[in-house]
Amino acid sequence: MKLAHLQRDFSNWLVAPTAPLARRLGPEARLAVYQNNYRSQLVGCLEHSYPLLRGWMGEDAFLGAAVRHIDAHPPHGWTLDAYADGFHATLAQAYPSHPDLHELAWIEHALNTAFVAADAAPVTRAGLAALDWECALLRLSPSLQLRQATTNAEAIWSALWQRLPPPAGEMLAAAAGYVVWRRGHTALLRQADALEYAALLQLRRDGSFAALCDWLVARRGEQDGVALAGTLLAQWLDAELITGIDVVST
Repeated sequence: MKLAHLQRDFSNWLVAPTAPLARRLGPEARLAVYQNNYRSQLVGCLEHSYPLLRGWMGEDAFLGAAVRHIDAHPPHGWTLDAYADGFHATLAQAYPSHPDLHELAWIEHALNTAFVAADAAPVTRAGLAALDWECALLRLSPSLQLRQATTNAEAIWSALWQRLPPPAGEMLAAAAGYVVWRRGHTALLRQADALEYAALLQLRRDGSFAALCDWLVARRGEQDGVALAGTLLAQWLDAELITGIDVVST
């Protein structure tokens, strides 16, 4: 057997072991040792990426979810750090009636990835008074991540992070959104109300501040919509969510 074929068969066997592959590789390969090491490393990767979720779920439940994820999703990146991607989707399939679990998993992963996101200097307020806002395109921080919130997972994460007794998981009374980003050297989580969450989604799609104003006016009326656009802009600047403003000609 050529080395390339041996490597291919061995890689395929680690991900999806079958009897024909095992026979081709032969008993001298001691396949069980490699399979155990492979799975243990992936479980360890998930445990390292989700320590708070693991504590919230319990050891046995987390291990069961990790094994389910490993069986369905072989590594896809050049580094094991990327293996944590999508674990919240595995939890959504395994625990469809407990959205607090997959939202907590999303939060923990989003904070980790925000911490290592590309650097971008925040925009300051200096010189913004003379800006032509009708032609302004706002660039959001590359660390920004957004997700709809349906449960109190933000409160659960905050309590676990502070090593306080977490509340029981429950559904939110009103729709909201999770906002995760990095400010300086700190990854941050905030729960936004439904309108701000939708406004951030709108801005991420379009970038135009004028279009955002029009979008808010359509929902709150001209006076309140324009005022809210200014309030949100100031809030996002102070939070260092805006990392660039381009002026385009119309």
